Amino acid sequence: MRAFPEYDHYDALGLAELVRKGQVSAEELCEEAVSRIDALNPVLNAVIYRMYDHARESIRRGLPDGPFTGVPFLIKDLVSSYAGVPMNKGSRAFRNYVPSFDSELMQRYKQSGVVILGKTNTPEFGLVGVTEPELHGPTRNPWNTDRTPGGSSGGSAAAVASGMVPMASGGDGGGSIRIPSSYCGLFGLKPSRGRNPSGPEYGPVWQGAEVEHVLTKTVRDCAAMLDAVCGPGPGEPYYMPKPQRPFIEELQQAPGSLRIGFTVRSPIQADVHHECRKAVESTARLLESLGHTVEEAEPKIDGIALARSYFMMYFGEIAADIRELNQVLGRKPVPADVEGPTWSLSLLGQAYSAGEFVLSLREWNRAARAMADFHRKYDLYLTPTTAFPPVKIGELKISAVEETLMKITNMFGLKRLMRLSGIADKIAVETLAKTPFTQLANLTGQPAMSVPLHWTSDGLPCGVQFIAPIGDEALLFRLAAQLEQAQPWAHSRPELKGTA
Repeated sequence: MRAFPEYDHYDALGLAELVRKGQVSAEELCEEAVSRIDALNPVLNAVIYRMYDHARESIRRGLPDGPFTGVPFLIKDLVSSYAGVPMNKGSRAFRNYVPSFDSELMQRYKQSGVVILGKTNTPEFGLVGVTEPELHGPTRNPWNTDRTPGGSSGGSAAAVASGMVPMASGGDGGGSIRIPSSYCGLFGLKPSRGRNPSGPEYGPVWQGAEVEHVLTKTVRDCAAMLDAVCGPGPGEPYYMPKPQRPFIEELQQAPGSLRIGFTVRSPIQADVHHECRKAVESTARLLESLGHTVEEAEPKIDGIALARSYFMMYFGEIAADIRELNQVLGRKPVPADVEGPTWSLSLLGQAYSAGEFVLSLREWNRAARAMADFHRKYDLYLTPTTAFPPVKIGELKISAVEETLMKITNMFGLKRLMRLSGIADKIAVETLAKTPFTQLANLTGQPAMSVPLHWTSDGLPCGVQFIAPIGDEALLFRLAAQLEQAQPWAHSRPELKGTA
């Protein structure tokens, strides 16, 4: 079987076209992807479970006729279930968990024709914006292996950016598609709440903040996959009306002259790195050259109150996840089943009342109303995707003092003391300080995209974020296509050397 050295010069639709024309076979693409994963993964640790036999068998059986027939694909090891394949969720507690069913979204991925070769690394339960789980170890950024690719879809981002596959699945509950897309020089879209299915295992994931989709090199791959998988499944809690026309057709439509409000200020009043500010400022100039009106403007939102409400949900969801572990473990969970911070934050989730939890969710509605008011004047909201370029591996690890206090809390169950001490608030603010811009769209349900329009002086990707009115992915795709044409990025690839 011949090698295919030009493999990573094509996006997913480009590879699918080669298969349709008979210029390359699905088997050849599969083996090329296998060789690249085997060569690059020892350096990056992006793929934590190989599914080569499943992939080869799916080709032998005959692939569905879809937009991506024969294209190698990887799936994030969280939320979307693949029947008969282990699903660790980045946690020791799930080491022996094997789902017996395909999730609705997984069925749709398969129907698109992709060849699924493995599962990608994610932090425990997808809880943080870096991918450094104790179970599998850290994933590294192909642009600089001392840096993180972000999270929680960090394994998928590293795999696509390094050229293992042209596209991989991800999920976004607070920026987990957009953050790694920004850190790895990819295009990443978080669809509107309800655009893609979450069943049958889940209803509103993270109270509706989380949505599944993909990370891609090109805008058209993202649009075509959204066309392939969008729409409600049976019993979905949210419903998003069908788009007027396929999203892939939006790429041929001019966006018109848009009015865009932008900011480079952190919503939680923290620092923003000069490269991230520069990314937005240079994008604003590019937009103006394309005929758009761009001016500084912010929605009337209390960013700190919204951040608190996000973490209230976060603590409650972790507490619920830990409580449900008995169904997986067949016994009551203990601290050793999960990472120390995860257990401690679950105790914090138990410390707050139901009333406090509901009050925090009401902050989401206030933010959604404020964004709707903002969009009366501005078509889009432009911000940095992250407040800092990719951080070093281990940089966001909990400090020794905080870790010791957490261990004491875990030993004695002092959840009220932990709440009053402010430890969790401090950890939350410090963690969010690097990535404070992405959570807004999750809480309001709006679509948002990270576009790779800037590289730092030391060669690290630095994305910019656009947020559109809820349900208007079409507008994002039209603008993204225009930006991609004006300032192409897919040719930019890291110079990463794998193992022999």
